[in-house]
Amino acid sequence: MSAAQRLDEARELLAEHPVVDGHNDLPWALRKQVRYDLDRRDIAGDQSAYLHTDIPRLRAGGVGAQFWSVYVSTELTGDEAVSATLEQVDAVDQLIDRYPAHLARALTADDMEAARADGRIASLMGAEGGHSINNSLATLRALHQLGVRYMTLTHNDTIDWADSATDEPRHGGLTDFGREVVREMNRVGMLVDLSHVAATTMRDALAVTSAPVIFSHSSARAVCDHPRNVPDDVLALLPGNGGVAMATFVPKFILPAAVAWTQAADENLRAHGLHHLDTTPEAMALHRAFEESRPRPVATASTVADHLDHMREVAGVDHIGIGGDYDGTAFTPAGLDDVAGYPNLIAELLSRGWSKPDLAKLTWSNAVRALRDAESVSRDLSSTRGPSNAVLPTAR
Repeated sequence: MSAAQRLDEARELLAEHPVVDGHNDLPWALRKQVRYDLDRRDIAGDQSAYLHTDIPRLRAGGVGAQFWSVYVSTELTGDEAVSATLEQVDAVDQLIDRYPAHLARALTADDMEAARADGRIASLMGAEGGHSINNSLATLRALHQLGVRYMTLTHNDTIDWADSATDEPRHGGLTDFGREVVREMNRVGMLVDLSHVAATTMRDALAVTSAPVIFSHSSARAVCDHPRNVPDDVLALLPGNGGVAMATFVPKFILPAAVAWTQAADENLRAHGLHHLDTTPEAMALHRAFEESRPRPVATASTVADHLDHMREVAGVDHIGIGGDYDGTAFTPAGLDDVAGYPNLIAELLSRGWSKPDLAKLTWSNAVRALRDAESVSRDLSSTRGPSNAVLPTAR
């Protein structure tokens, strides 16, 4: 079979079993670039000069469901972080209301299936970082009521109750309050997302959860030794938990040669007074100038496929998915440049002998099942206990 034929086959498969992508930072990009002015970034048309994501490219990529990240920076703390998270939630609501022919609000696995049957993109939300709830389980419940269906326990920084993968540990994983956060997420039906957290936090969360966990955008540490990735012993726990690890496309997490380069490029941004996650045209111009003197190692769809091959071997094909992290990273792999690129990854996996039933699990079924199972656990738990009013020991 030729490469063109495999690509056609990939597109046919995605038409029936579209991608559930675990993580897209479009809302934060809209906040940073235009302060949510959707007239200036009308994603009904081509926004490739500014964004990785717009509706034509989502359609071309075979995306059938998207967890939109309602991330806020850890530079925002306390009530300011909560307010910014609410603004992010509102931005997703605005997108769904503005493009009803293409985006469908989804709160449940059944909603995801209904959107697929209707030819629309199921739109869910995930909060990225426990700082978004300001140590309040009531705030956690409020976010769930607003439609947030997963929370990443930390972002890049360790918080009061959980250690991050990319910060100094303070707790050895989860504190007692952190364990209570996981139990309350189980009770309300919010998926526990273990991307960004320390391996100790991963293991603690898996020990306490009674519902499937996800990794919304993390790859295999055995393939690229970066703390943002999942160690094999944790991947091996997923079959017993029912969870799903969703491979990310961020080059510095998947390509060893890209790790040091990206650190240097990020330092260059900071030297110019910009945040290392900035993807505005000004930041990208600085990156391009940096590349001229120091060529960038380039990941490809094959690089991502190497991670998925390994994750399938360790966790099993029922426990893997895809979480690109588009619009949350300055750089993307060749062939996976934006949200239109998913067929290239599926074509690469077809060339490696992945079966169509296995690919259907990767793209659609596994993520839907994990949410459905979390909903079932929530129904059971809600019938036996009420809301938790636990607080941090230092809270008043």
